[in-house]
This record gives sequence, structure tokens and C-alpha cells, in this order.
Amino acid sequence: MNTFKKIKRKISKFAENFAHLTADVIYDRRTGWDVFLYATFLRALSFIFEAIARTRYWLYNKRILRDAPLGCLVVVVGNLTVGGTGKTPIVEKFARTLSERGRKVAILSRGYKSKSEGSFKKFLRWITHGEAPKPRVVSDGKNVLLDSEIAGDEPYMLARNLPNVVVVVDKNRVRAGHYAITEFGVDTLILDDGFQYLPLKGQVQLLLVDKTNPFGNFCLLPRGILREPVSHLSRASFIFLTKSDGKKDIKLEQVIRKYNPSVEIIECAHRPTCLANFSTNQRTELDILKGAKVACFSAIAVPEGFENFLTQLGGEIVYKKRFLDHHRFDDIELETFFDNAVKAGADFAVCTEKDAVRIRTDLSTPIPFYYTKLEIDIIDGNEDFEAAVEKICFPKRHSDSFI
Repeated sequence: MNTFKKIKRKISKFAENFAHLTADVIYDRRTGWDVFLYATFLRALSFIFEAIARTRYWLYNKRILRDAPLGCLVVVVGNLTVGGTGKTPIVEKFARTLSERGRKVAILSRGYKSKSEGSFKKFLRWITHGEAPKPRVVSDGKNVLLDSEIAGDEPYMLARNLPNVVVVVDKNRVRAGHYAITEFGVDTLILDDGFQYLPLKGQVQLLLVDKTNPFGNFCLLPRGILREPVSHLSRASFIFLTKSDGKKDIKLEQVIRKYNPSVEIIECAHRPTCLANFSTNQRTELDILKGAKVACFSAIAVPEGFENFLTQLGGEIVYKKRFLDHHRFDDIELETFFDNAVKAGADFAVCTEKDAVRIRTDLSTPIPFYYTKLEIDIIDGNEDFEAAVEKICFPKRHSDSFI
């Protein structure tokens, strides 16, 4: 049994290292002949992926494949790239604003990395012609009903932070939308990470572009970070430049205007507002970072931004650990991290809010443990954002409305 466990552990470690290598190649973090050969292989696969993406969009654009209108407003929030654009805070800000202005809002999510129906159960249901399971309701607009493991990280976090918004998880978001309308009487659906979900048509397309790394190396998956060609910027109703420093990026705007000349561009930044104690949720001012020795870990697509904010606010990172995006931490990993943090002389440890929801709530730590709280700050184009909300909430006031 011990031998089997060792082999299993080695296989798991190899798979993790290979995944890290692939991520580093996609983000061009490594060099060398072995990396070059692997990148060339991935580039060939990118051509196939691009052909599939273009064909799929063409089929929907020509109405050969049909979308499914649901009879209510659908707001799509998404991106052209994989991970790291800061989408969840934008979804939260938009949902909160719409709710405060009188809309009955539901967020539809596929629940990435959440627990789903097992393969055997799917097969059994298929051969018995059984009914598909109902969409999972993370929040009914009053109570949070599922944890992050079942719901997924982002849906759980949104449900926890938005008490008056319904959150529903299902890979089939047409079905999820029908369910939200019939069961909860919503009049506005926000399709989270839905720019590539063509079966459900959105009247408003909010496209997020990470200003610090807009399109990567301009390659599609698996060589680059693009899910679809840059030319599909043309589909956006509004473009949010996230992680902005407030400085104009003429080259980036030229790329955007090339494919979408009239689109409204709104620049925003993700501002850390405070640190929250993991055990008590009590909030602490960011001043605690000044001059402090900090240990940090994260399992997000672009960890550099999180780490930079810690140092920019005066913290000295004495130990850090990066995991793959959406990694679910086990007790041994966390115990090892905190042991190393103590050995490095850290005053306290910090992770992101997204990471915090994947950790069991009764975790005991040898040093204080915090997670970051973020909010969206509109730097440029605030009038455009307000105009977008106004058009969505009160479309009859606008002759050029989306509805």
C-alpha cells in the first residue's frame, strides 16, 4: 500500500509540474530549447483551436445554429482570454448596481471547478431516460444555500457578497436562465463568463480586457491565452480595461478601435480596501502591511498582481507559494505553507478572497491569517458606466437602448 501511495504521489507531482510548465509556456515565463519545442507543438494545436472557434461563431452568426432567447434582459460579462481579468468584482459591481436600481437580478454561472454529476450517474440517467438534475441554487436572494466546493469559487463568493441577488449554477445556462425566471421571477440575467456561451443571446456584451496583459502573445489556446481571435472585439457593447493605472495606452486603444470603432471604453482598477481575518472576518486596515514580514499564497491565474499589491503597500514578502488556478487546498499543503512561513519569520499570512473560500472554515494557524477584500474603482469613463446602467435599468428613456 505504501508503494502504491508513493507511485500515486509521484504521478500527481509530475502532473502538477507539467501543468505549471504549460502555464509558464502559455504566459511566456520560461525560455530554453525544451520550452521552444513544446511551444512550437502547442502553436500547431492553436491553429486547430482557432479554426474550431471561428467555425462555431460563423455557424451561430449565420443562424445555422440557433441561440435561445429567454424573454428578459441578458447581460453578458466575459473576456477573450483565459483567467486573470478580474471578472468577478465587475460582475459583483454590476449586479449590485442593477439590484439597487430596482432590477430583479440573477447571476448564471457554469460553476467552474465545482462538483458535478458523476460520469456513472450521467450514464445511468441516459440509459434510463431519467430527468436531468435541476440547476444548483447557490443563493435564492436571501440565503446562501451551497458551499464553495459544490457551487464553485466565484458563484459562492458572489452569493456571499450579494444578499439580494439570485445565483444559479449549471453548465447549461439556457436551462439555468429558464429556472431563474420561473422559480424566482427575475427580470435580468447576468451571464458570468459568458462571452463564448453562444446558445444564450445577450442584449448587452460587457467585455473585459486586462490592461497589463491584454491578449498575451496573440495566440489562441493552447499556445496563448486567447479563447477566440482578437477580431471578436467587434462583438462588445462596452469594453472594460481592468487593472488600469490610469495612463493612456494608445497602442491598445488602436487595436480595440480597429475592430470596434465606436465601442465605449471604461478603465477601472481593482483596489484592495482592507484585509479580513480568516477566522473572525473582522476587517483590518491595509496599514498593517507597512514594514511587516508577510507570507502569501494564491491559486489564481495571474498571481503577480496580488503579490505586487502586498509589496506596494509596504509589506516584505519573506515566503510565497503559488498553486495552479482554482486549486483546492488540502490540510497537508496548508500545514507545510504555514510551517515555512513561521520559519521565514512572517508576522502574518495573506491570500486572496477567492482562495479563502476554498479553505475549511475551522482552520487553525500558528500566525494571524488574512485575506484581501477588493472593489472596483472606475478611473476613466465613469459617465459611460453610469450610462450603461441607466440604459439597462430604464431602456424606454433611451432611443438607442439595447432592448
